[in-house]
Amino acid sequence: MYTCPMHPEIHKDQPGICPLCGMTLVMSHKTKPSEHNSEHSSDHNDFNKHTGHKTTSFLKKFWIALAATVPIFFYSEMAVMLFNIQAPQFPGSSYVFLVIGSFIFWYCGWVFLASAYRELRAKLPGMMTLISIAISAAYGFSFFSIVAGRGHDLLFELSSLITIMLLGHWIEMKSVQGAQGALKELAKLLPDKAEVIRGDKTEIIPLTELKVGDIVLVKPGANVPADGKISEGTSELNESVITGESRPVTKTIGALVIAGSINGDGSLKVVIEKIGEQTFLAGVMHLVANAQASKSRLQILSDRAAFYLTVIALVTGTITFITWLLIGAGVVTATERLVAVLVIACPHALGLAVPLVAAISTTLAARNGLLVKERRALEAARTIDTILFDKTGTLTKGEFGVVGTVSDSLLQFAASVNAQSEHPLAKAMVAAAGQKNLTLLPVQNFSRVAGKGVVGTIYGKVVQVGNFGTDATSPAAGQTVVQVVVDGKALGSIALADVIREESRQAIQTLHQLGIKTAMITGDSEDVAVWVAKELQIDEYFARVMPDQKSAKVKLLQSQGRKVAMVGDGVNDAPALTQADLGIAIGAGTNVAIESAGIILVRNDPRDIPRIIKLSNLTYQKMIQNLFWATGYNVVAIPLAAGVLAAKGIISEPALAAALMSVSTVIVALNAVLLRRRKLS
Repeated sequence: MYTCPMHPEIHKDQPGICPLCGMTLVMSHKTKPSEHNSEHSSDHNDFNKHTGHKTTSFLKKFWIALAATVPIFFYSEMAVMLFNIQAPQFPGSSYVFLVIGSFIFWYCGWVFLASAYRELRAKLPGMMTLISIAISAAYGFSFFSIVAGRGHDLLFELSSLITIMLLGHWIEMKSVQGAQGALKELAKLLPDKAEVIRGDKTEIIPLTELKVGDIVLVKPGANVPADGKISEGTSELNESVITGESRPVTKTIGALVIAGSINGDGSLKVVIEKIGEQTFLAGVMHLVANAQASKSRLQILSDRAAFYLTVIALVTGTITFITWLLIGAGVVTATERLVAVLVIACPHALGLAVPLVAAISTTLAARNGLLVKERRALEAARTIDTILFDKTGTLTKGEFGVVGTVSDSLLQFAASVNAQSEHPLAKAMVAAAGQKNLTLLPVQNFSRVAGKGVVGTIYGKVVQVGNFGTDATSPAAGQTVVQVVVDGKALGSIALADVIREESRQAIQTLHQLGIKTAMITGDSEDVAVWVAKELQIDEYFARVMPDQKSAKVKLLQSQGRKVAMVGDGVNDAPALTQADLGIAIGAGTNVAIESAGIILVRNDPRDIPRIIKLSNLTYQKMIQNLFWATGYNVVAIPLAAGVLAAKGIISEPALAAALMSVSTVIVALNAVLLRRRKLS
């Protein structure tokens, strides 16, 4: 179990960052509390149960520390240096302020000490360890100096440091929570209650009491409480937060609805089919949580750098302390420099640089119908130079459609006779007639002719549809041609083909604009492959490829030094999806459990492929920006805190170091939040 050093009530099954403050979670020796058995309920409780209390407590302690720091300031050497003022001394005044300083250290600063203990117990020293050493050094020196009667102390430095650290951490928490709201936002999609129909009455029950088979009433404007199927009513549902589709989707009887989608103007009765962890939304939340817990190469680098920064801070602080002592500056100055180095080098900004961006990018992806299973998949997308598409069901609809006919009357005859047939070509002609609002004519004496087609009588005329008689029309590449013969006379032909998605044309064009090559793989014949590739302007194709041979084609492209993304339906394309540098499952619908793909597309839309590339590039840019700021800040700040420019009057006081450290963290968080405003289309 993993927990936050500063917020031990946060429990996670996997490593990651705290949703409240963004600190790296450390391994805990305790088991997870029973009320947090579910990953999703844990996240929900973390946000709703603890957020306000913990954030408020930091602000409360800040005001207490600030009030206690004011009298200490007027009796400090800092007041004399800055304003040339000195409060009147009185017997025992130093002990009075030692008591106040002790109160600030133990009460207001205890959160840092306890957090450092958890870091050290987990053998992962970090931000809290450095802060605790710094404030302990300042307090320890002041305590022994006052007790020994030497008259020098660092009580103001101690109190101001803790005060600013509390304020800074409160601001950081607010910034991090604004950037880390993925699961919180998804959880908001579900209503707290559902209106269940029991007999002739409706009953409002908590969502937790909903069962499979219950019939719920979804009123206009309400959120669907769980996955199910419409049993009564018609309406338009807004699924944009779940699938990324901006337009409302019309739903009628028999249509599936997803938990969290928003009902339009109609009233619906829905039979519940999935509840709780089985719903699509729960699956999305699980994927988002896993993606945020997984680590990209950049985050591994960032984590390693944060650890080394902690080591550097401790070593630099020790060297700084010894150096100032050796040059005769005194224990007070040496301790000040030690405290400043330890505080300003806290690796919080560096530790947040990558995880915050990753958290936002996975949320942004989910909102656009792109489910990222692990961060490395999204990271790999920006390096892809070749996209290999499976043809059927990806570039094409995987069903026949009419692509050419002599006239509507010819199509009307053909569709009328085929109305009773189950053949895919027959269904395509009937569907085409329906799209043109053609009325089907009454058919008598319907029969099937093996190897030929169908025959029927319409208004006393014998109509044959299929391979009958002779026709001058030759099939074009990738097309199937059927003839329509009436009373032995050929009236014309109808050309059918696997329908190419219009979205595919736009997707291929966009990919070419991005400088990415496209390829197609299909089990169809050469002429079909040629036709589709030509229609879509695909760079290369592989025809007559059996499902078990697809991964070999991926290897072939990779052997040419290419970075290949395979796009398929996630079923018979599993080996190829696994072999590719990036596997993308398209047309998954509400199936979020495709193991072989790194990224799953909720919508069956190839135009989402370029969006993945764009999101990957945006995510990488933000991560690099944050890493540059976090490391660059430390390169400049640590030497200043050590006092390398003290001879020129440039020196960083501990309180200023604490402020700069907090500012750097907030800048990293705000820069990550800017990713939310970027559009993927």
